[in-house]
Amino acid sequence: MTVARPRRRRLLVSCEHGGNRVPQAYAPLFAGAAGVLATHRGYDLGALQIARAFGRRLGVTPFAATTTRLVVDLNRSPGNRNLFSAYTRSLTNTQRDAALAAHYWPYRRAVEDAVASAVAAGETVLHVSAHSFTPELRGEVRNCDVGFLYDPRIRGEVRFVEAWHAALGTAAPALVLRRNYPYRGVSDALVTHLRRRFGKRGYVGMELEVNQKHVGSRGWRALVALLAATLVTAVE
Repeated sequence: MTVARPRRRRLLVSCEHGGNRVPQAYAPLFAGAAGVLATHRGYDLGALQIARAFGRRLGVTPFAATTTRLVVDLNRSPGNRNLFSAYTRSLTNTQRDAALAAHYWPYRRAVEDAVASAVAAGETVLHVSAHSFTPELRGEVRNCDVGFLYDPRIRGEVRFVEAWHAALGTAAPALVLRRNYPYRGVSDALVTHLRRRFGKRGYVGMELEVNQKHVGSRGWRALVALLAATLVTAVE
């Protein structure tokens, strides 16, 4: 009787909205926009710190972007109407292609190539995309501390999220944890794209969303450490 060997796992961490840097070529478009760049519109506050903490605990180097999402949004598909922001929609087609070539495609292809390499080697990919969300949006207060975004139709993603959710909930029962909140796990995103392409070949991906009200608070570092520690538990 032949016993199938368990698939090896490749852990992958990414952060598509890690910073609010404006490349010099686009600086004139953002004149007077410093206030906006410092908010959730410019980047995901705290997300880069989370991704780096995950990388240290898992022994991997995160894929991380620090150019503001307001130049081009790395977490949106090429055809998404929000790929370019109100600050860059005035760019000509040639200028848009240049922005994509300089900032969008190198990042997206690097992550996709890592997944493709792993699944070609027969490995299961566990991908966590680190994000954060504003506590209030358009008058709605988000009643959530940590959100887990995934596709509930995919067994591997359900198992991964349930394990992490359970570990975090046990370690910090006061935290409000929600699934597919404040966004749907099947909405347009890098994880969604990778899921469509590699989901049947061993890719398991999810987006972690952390409430920005915690960023910089007295308990912020402890929360980041706890998220990393419970992630390790979930992937063991």
